[in-house]
Amino acid sequence: MTPKITAFKWSPDGGKGMARDTRVRWALEEVGQPYEVELVSFKQMKQADHRAKHPFGQIPTYEEDGQTLFESGSIILHIAERHAGLLPTDPHARARAITWMFAALSTVEPPIVEREQADFTDPGQPWHSPARFGFLEDRIRVRLKELADYLGDRDWLEGEFTAGDLMMVMVLRRADTWLLAEFPTLAAYVARAEARPAYQRAYAAQAELYSGEPTDSF
Repeated sequence: MTPKITAFKWSPDGGKGMARDTRVRWALEEVGQPYEVELVSFKQMKQADHRAKHPFGQIPTYEEDGQTLFESGSIILHIAERHAGLLPTDPHARARAITWMFAALSTVEPPIVEREQADFTDPGQPWHSPARFGFLEDRIRVRLKELADYLGDRDWLEGEFTAGDLMMVMVLRRADTWLLAEFPTLAAYVARAEARPAYQRAYAAQAELYSGEPTDSF
């Protein structure tokens, strides 16, 4: 059975590849697995039929052989375990790659998303101030410096490209470009990943959806 994923019919980022379905598309492209895409609007995501797939009414979801998964990290790990190309065969290296997936989602992404959300949630609030934004940005800097120090002159986190790099790069892409540019090692790391043919295919597929204006997506 060809797996089917759900994706935004129209994403708030306007096709910049930040939506989490891009992560899953990239993983499927890396392993050479064809897939189908079901586009859903924001309204449809909150309906009962979609919540049966994703209890939190979000995207992406993944359906294959009677199994339905949600959460991009879980989906990508599932793909990587079923297909060659995203996890090393050596057990220790494999465990490290999976660890980096968790590090991306649990350690690096939270401060990036908190700063991103502040642009939408803070205006009009008493804590909305340049000082707060500076505090949030400094929290991101701490994580970026630690990651850059570890990466050093490596191309990838554990020698070869893995699902850990895929997830980490997708998280780093959510950081402000000017902030990432303060860490040339990480900027180059992201650029290497974005140059991969599989990423290019995934990005193009997602960006193609946003060539026009949104209609009934909301």
